[in-house]
Amino acid sequence: MDLGLTGKVALVTGASRGIGRAIAATLAGEGMRLVLVARSAELLAELRAELPTEAEAIALDLRYPDAPAQAVARAIERFGRLDVLVNNAGATQRGDFLELADEVWADGFSLKFFAAMRFCREAWPHLVGGGAIVNIAGVGGRTGSAEFTIGGSVNAALLNLTKALADRGVRDGVRVNAINPGSIATERLRTRVGRVSAEQGLDQAAAAEQMASKLGVARFGEPAEIARAVAFLASDQAAYCQGAILDVDGGQTRTL
Repeated sequence: MDLGLTGKVALVTGASRGIGRAIAATLAGEGMRLVLVARSAELLAELRAELPTEAEAIALDLRYPDAPAQAVARAIERFGRLDVLVNNAGATQRGDFLELADEVWADGFSLKFFAAMRFCREAWPHLVGGGAIVNIAGVGGRTGSAEFTIGGSVNAALLNLTKALADRGVRDGVRVNAINPGSIATERLRTRVGRVSAEQGLDQAAAAEQMASKLGVARFGEPAEIARAVAFLASDQAAYCQGAILDVDGGQTRTL
């Protein structure tokens, strides 16, 4: 299926690894020009060299309030337009709620929620009349978990922001949707699998199978599976999707 994305410009945050890297590769494969944002200049340079289309790499720490404005300004300076914003950056700390300090909570909201909000605000004027925003949240935003209190709260806030901006987007011609990835086989998840493997004396495959079974899914997802959903929501094939929350989680979410 031709998604009609050739020549358009997307800005992807958290692009240097994992889901973000897969998103960048998939969108470039669809012919999009890219603005890649993450903290690691080295990893961004490696990614840019691998892509088949033009790309601008911008190393920024999105915890700083002025970072989104810098990135959007560079996108417009380089390409003269911005068609799609993908808010993917941000990871939050797991742990015992009673041991998670205020600073850890603030960091979680700063990197994932407030950065996404600021990117939406900065990019919005350039997206009016046909652009799209895709927010990468997570299944924890819909289903609470005792060890994921920060991540769940941040993701829930991002999902609410998605709905609120979609409401405005009807008027301004900006489509705003979100994806909730389940357990995706990124470096972060592989680290958790390794921990379980060591603690329980299992090999990596058995540990992964056990963890997936506890979640009620057949397997972990692949970053490319999230990336393909992003490409769809970024395209006009999803023209009637507005405020949609797409769970890509292998059936992990069983709530309405």
